[in-house]
Amino acid sequence: MDDREDFLGSFDPNIPEEGPSAPPPGWLDDVHGYQGHKGGEGDNPLYPPPPAYNPQPEQDRNTSVPNVRVPTVSEDVAREALLKYVESKWKYSSKPARNLTFKELRPITVYRYRLETYTETRTSSWQHEPYNGQPVDGPQFGMSPPPWDIPVSLPERFCERVEKVRVPHSSFVKMCHTCHGCGRTRCNSCFGRGQKRCTFCHGCRHSRKRRCSSCHSRGYRKCIHCQGHGFKTCTVCHGSQNLLHFILLTVTWKNNVENFIPDRQPDFPDEKFDKVRGDPFFVDENVLVYPIQGFPDEEICAVSRTLINQHLNKFSSTSRILQQRQTIELVPLTHAYYTYSGKDYSFFVYGTENKVFAAKYPTACTIL
Repeated sequence: MDDREDFLGSFDPNIPEEGPSAPPPGWLDDVHGYQGHKGGEGDNPLYPPPPAYNPQPEQDRNTSVPNVRVPTVSEDVAREALLKYVESKWKYSSKPARNLTFKELRPITVYRYRLETYTETRTSSWQHEPYNGQPVDGPQFGMSPPPWDIPVSLPERFCERVEKVRVPHSSFVKMCHTCHGCGRTRCNSCFGRGQKRCTFCHGCRHSRKRRCSSCHSRGYRKCIHCQGHGFKTCTVCHGSQNLLHFILLTVTWKNNVENFIPDRQPDFPDEKFDKVRGDPFFVDENVLVYPIQGFPDEEICAVSRTLINQHLNKFSSTSRILQQRQTIELVPLTHAYYTYSGKDYSFFVYGTENKVFAAKYPTACTIL
């Protein structure tokens, strides 16, 4: 061995190398009702609700929808909407919008169907924290209740939220798997020696025939990662040597929403409807909703049947369905035809906000 190696010292064999941050498979005990954890804390098994927790649909039941009147837009409203649109386009002149002549304002019937299914999902995972003498709610106090028997406070309907609850009687204390109960681990930077070879003189003590000023001619420097100790406090147990393990139940309330608008206007991009509101003239809310029948737009009826069946099959197998809501909105859409300087143009006014979409505009002049 080079005598310069002596300067680096030796490591303490009683201080272990840093182990995995997660417990290895088989390290944690089985808890009745939570056997879905195959390995350590990386598993998050999902627990479908018991059959009695989900409502069952009635056969051959449908929902009727009242008649609705298609809204119209006046010339003043259309002109004002176009002027507001032009103001947001720096290269457009407002003169055409002020002086145009309307030829026709054609209202278009646009229905938007929306289905919302409000669900509750429960998953769990093993978690741990340093054990410093805090109370341990272990199996000696009883059997852990099944995932769906743990009470939680319900949020307001259709509001999304996540709540985490420690499963009763699932806790136990075990030696830290990372430091093997030592409370500290060997420094990986200096391999437990507390000092590292000088990077300036490479351990030669001098550089360019001069004493190395970086290490003061020692050939080594104190390891900055462990402050020269050769070890660091365990990052998992924080030096407590033991960990309190427990199962954490995660309850997720989510509003699963799907929208549908029939694509019948080739000159108007349907994605524009995503950013505007409509008039919700029909709202049906219940634990389970049923397909719409007798509505003038048969495509809306068909989509209602399809989406309701899809949501029931998709969510009842993994989650608890708490509430459903189906809505039909009448989204205002008017095709405005006008002339300016002897040429024909058109634009669309859409949404209750009277937004404007214009594929072409009479001028690109910057002078107002």
